[in-house]
Amino acid sequence: MALILENIAKHVSLTPEEQAHFLSKTETKIYKAKTILLNAGEVCKHSYFVNSGILRSFNINDNIVEHVLSFSCPGWWISDMYSFFSQKPGQLFIEVLEDAEVVSLSKENQEQLYLDIPKLERFFRILIENSLVANQQRLMDNLSLPAEERFEKFCTKYGTLVHKVPQKQIASFIGVTPEFFSKMKARLLKSK
Repeated sequence: MALILENIAKHVSLTPEEQAHFLSKTETKIYKAKTILLNAGEVCKHSYFVNSGILRSFNINDNIVEHVLSFSCPGWWISDMYSFFSQKPGQLFIEVLEDAEVVSLSKENQEQLYLDIPKLERFFRILIENSLVANQQRLMDNLSLPAEERFEKFCTKYGTLVHKVPQKQIASFIGVTPEFFSKMKARLLKSK
């Protein structure tokens, strides 16, 4: 079964006909590393499901500093949720970090699927709820946990990404400078 169908099956059950209809509304593409799927300032017209590879969403502030919002590994969804749901220009870039196979679902097709297969509305509601919970927890962690604990949580959640993505992106994700991250990581390795 396709990974995306396994993802859906965790929350709702689709008949073989519904699965085929869902897949007919998606598009699967292979992207090379460093491909930008969405630029800040554009309207996000798709949500993306990662079959293989790694994607990230990030913003670049006025001082040309990158702020990584999320990483997406196989089996995960990624989008600029603000832009996707409001259909207004967003603030995020979505970049392929490692060659990837990505399934895209347009906003238009997602809305049509809600009508054609109503239980998919429940599936996407659950995804959004899970995303809201994760984002709130990450915000609370960034406000209340020391950097070392935020890094440990990152390692627990993302595991192998520690060795696959640039250290400066991990530093950005946990809210520290690359220099601080390097010193902190050396300190943590030394203490083990």
